Amino acid sequence: MAEDPEPEEEPAGNLGLDDVRATQNLKNGLISLAVLVAMAVGLMLAVPSLHDVEHNILRMGIGWVLAAIGLEVLSCVGYIVAFLLVFNRTPRRFGARVALSELAFGSAVALGGAGSVAVGAWLLIERGARPGQVAERSAVLFLLTSGINVITLALAGLGLWAGVLPGSRSVLLSLVPGAVGVVVFVGFVLLPEVNDRLIVERRDGRIADWAGAMSDTIRQTRRLLFGFDWRLLGAVGYLWFDIAVLWVCFRALGDTPPLASLILAYQIGYLSNLIPIPGGIGVLDGSLVGMFVLYGVNDTLATSATIVYHAISLWVPATWGTVAFLLLRRSRHESVGWLPERARRGSA
Repeated sequence: MAEDPEPEEEPAGNLGLDDVRATQNLKNGLISLAVLVAMAVGLMLAVPSLHDVEHNILRMGIGWVLAAIGLEVLSCVGYIVAFLLVFNRTPRRFGARVALSELAFGSAVALGGAGSVAVGAWLLIERGARPGQVAERSAVLFLLTSGINVITLALAGLGLWAGVLPGSRSVLLSLVPGAVGVVVFVGFVLLPEVNDRLIVERRDGRIADWAGAMSDTIRQTRRLLFGFDWRLLGAVGYLWFDIAVLWVCFRALGDTPPLASLILAYQIGYLSNLIPIPGGIGVLDGSLVGMFVLYGVNDTLATSATIVYHAISLWVPATWGTVAFLLLRRSRHESVGWLPERARRGSA
């Protein structure tokens, strides 16, 4: 089948982004993030009931904090590897910078998830990638990382309920999230075949086209998820290293919750990130602390570990990604040198 001609740079403008707007959005996001962090620190210092949290944070060993920062760096590296697995025609250095830019916007900008995808798409299209392929691959990357989340949720929940992993065996806190993970994953795996039978083969028009495109995207994700490409470990590391940062923050305080409980509280708590607050300041922290308390963790301990974790998980990708984004803007007139089509087909 003949390939569509490469687009000009015009499609990048169709995303509603340009150099000035994207840079300003990131700058405003970082400023908002700094202000919110300053307000949170001021609140902690001013409210007497939070002095224990302040004391816990100040007594954390610097070695543990540096270990947590190192693990967050590894989480970012994991995302880069996963990005290069999906966008496999992208030269490594350019792809790594685009991936880090996405992480920066995801950390600092309200609606960061949607904003990071838009920024990544704009940067790729600006350098000659096809808009349709970018949209498709962005969806695959989202589904791939989400798939790792769902698998982890199912394993932790069912392992806790079955007694394989230590922790509370409450049905609501173990079996229910585990079963939800299983149902979502099985539904994801079977959706293309169900979709084709019920919609694609029976209807015409836009709905059938949309359903067919969705099935194709899920099939591509399945091939990557069940493939043997070592770069899939990047998607795993992106999640697990970030969870490890939280574990280290608890360990620095001298007490860690059971691993399964930590994983489940982390994943359920992160649902609050759907609320469009820069960096999830306040919202994510409260959600994580609330979940830890439900899993039997002391509230002061949970608050202390969560605050340090959240600071690290925000500022490491925001800082590194901002540098990567600025480097991309400085080199925006340079040729990328896309990999040949046969390389893409060989690694798909």
